[in-house]
Amino acid sequence: MLCAPPLTPSPSARPRRLSPPPLRCSSAGAPPPSPSAGSIRRQVLPPEGRAKLDARPDRDFYSYPRLVKHVDDGFLAALTDLYRERLRPEWDVLDLMSSWVSHLPPELRFRRVVGHGLNAQELAKNTRLDYFFIKDLNKEQQLELESSSFDAVLCTVSVQYLQSPEKVFAEIFRVLKPGGVCIVSFSNRMFYEKAVGAWREGTAYSRVQLVTQYFQCVEGFTQPEVVRKLPSDAGGGKAASSPLAAVMRLFGIANSDPFYAVISYRNFKPM
Repeated sequence: MLCAPPLTPSPSARPRRLSPPPLRCSSAGAPPPSPSAGSIRRQVLPPEGRAKLDARPDRDFYSYPRLVKHVDDGFLAALTDLYRERLRPEWDVLDLMSSWVSHLPPELRFRRVVGHGLNAQELAKNTRLDYFFIKDLNKEQQLELESSSFDAVLCTVSVQYLQSPEKVFAEIFRVLKPGGVCIVSFSNRMFYEKAVGAWREGTAYSRVQLVTQYFQCVEGFTQPEVVRKLPSDAGGGKAASSPLAAVMRLFGIANSDPFYAVISYRNFKPM
């Protein structure tokens, strides 16, 4: 991989609200993409599946910072372990729909981490971000980022709010380098009034299938992989395997959050 030298921010520098200079990289030996790669094959959501109960602009809803964890520690530990497994040092990472923390492994140092979100105060507190930018993806989906410039795109507990997921995933494909990975993680929690209809009315299984279809609707993504880690009672034993426990987990009532991630690569999965 041949890349232009990165800008090296000062360790004490705070994240800046701007996009970094574009990186121009070439991947030797990577298969050439199809002429239609990145194009949208089909629409996944019907009009009613895109609707939200709260029709106010998302910028208004997120106008004040929420410096809280939206999922529990078990979920976050599983997420960080997955990043530890799939991400590599010195990568260029885009944290899409980010917040005040990115849950990246503390020992991994990346070339740059670019954050995106809707609240500047939250993003400014995220110490892992080198840069961040503000954009409402339900109003305009194009990312002002160089094509083929990121090794990884991450989206954590936010995919349920996308009203035009097909266009957003096409943009994710565009900004990924060949062989780059996209990891979309989620649980059963949401801001109910801001989640799209297809997510609100779905089950855990149908939501996994929905994100899988978001990848499949864009030409060039690899077959999505699904990672599931379901909660069990801390006491274990019969309580964890009882019919009541199974029913509670089915309806999202458990002592910890279930963890789901759907993973896909642009063009091919590196060896």
